[in-house]
Amino acid sequence: MAILVGHESRILIQGITGGTGRSYAERMVRHGTPLVGGVAPGRGGQTVAGVPVFDTVAEAVEATGADCALSAVRAELALDAMFEAFAARIRLAVLYTEGVPVHDAVRMRAFARAKGGLLFGPNSAGVISPGRANLADIADTAVQPGRIGIVSKSGTLTYEAIDSLAAQGLGVSTVACLGGDPVVGVGYAEVLALFEADAGTDAVVLIGEPGGRMEYAGLEQARRMGKPVVAYITGQHAPAEKRMGHAGAIAGGADVSAPAKLAAFRAAGFVGCDLVTDLGEAVARLV
Repeated sequence: MAILVGHESRILIQGITGGTGRSYAERMVRHGTPLVGGVAPGRGGQTVAGVPVFDTVAEAVEATGADCALSAVRAELALDAMFEAFAARIRLAVLYTEGVPVHDAVRMRAFARAKGGLLFGPNSAGVISPGRANLADIADTAVQPGRIGIVSKSGTLTYEAIDSLAAQGLGVSTVACLGGDPVVGVGYAEVLALFEADAGTDAVVLIGEPGGRMEYAGLEQARRMGKPVVAYITGQHAPAEKRMGHAGAIAGGADVSAPAKLAAFRAAGFVGCDLVTDLGEAVARLV
């Protein structure tokens, strides 16, 4: 099984006529992701990768029944794109765009929640259920179907986790990348709850980083779960106040440092890995 997206999803791409959007569309069609259309204002009536282009999300939803969106628009257009998507009753949106202003991210997160939608991002590598649907910056050929869930802020570290699991003969049910900015829509806790309810997921890998407190909310959810959760927090040796790649990954106070977060998971009885390459072996021992 899968959470978030699957065979039944009906997917749009916002910004489908741009270079990034077109590339996503061609890959989705090639690998069987259920892409039903795209949105590009002023380009309605065109086609990209064999799917129709609409001027607005509302038009696309009416014509195709779309319920999910991947947004690859410029940062200055991201707020309007998310408002438009969730106003048109898109239930899940992945905002791939980097450089979105924090105040815009706060507003789009609030709007998505008010509309009952799920926002992954800004700066999200996306969501993929291998063999079913791929709204992620993760190659379809890089991940095999299986029964391990992954929730992460980082797309790059997710690749490492997938490889580590594969080395143990383990595949993936769903990967959910939350986004690397200081403010993002969906957090660890919400995704862990979905994995707990998914009959096709046996265990979950949680990949975190310094900065922010989302991992602690995830820890509280993990305490209520019957399925094992294995944690890895990158930046164990990050200097204080040093930004570690993502805009939201700043090694600030002691309680939001990578060592403190990993120690909290271990103190609560969960397996915590010192290296991302140890995740596969740790999960294999549990399942």
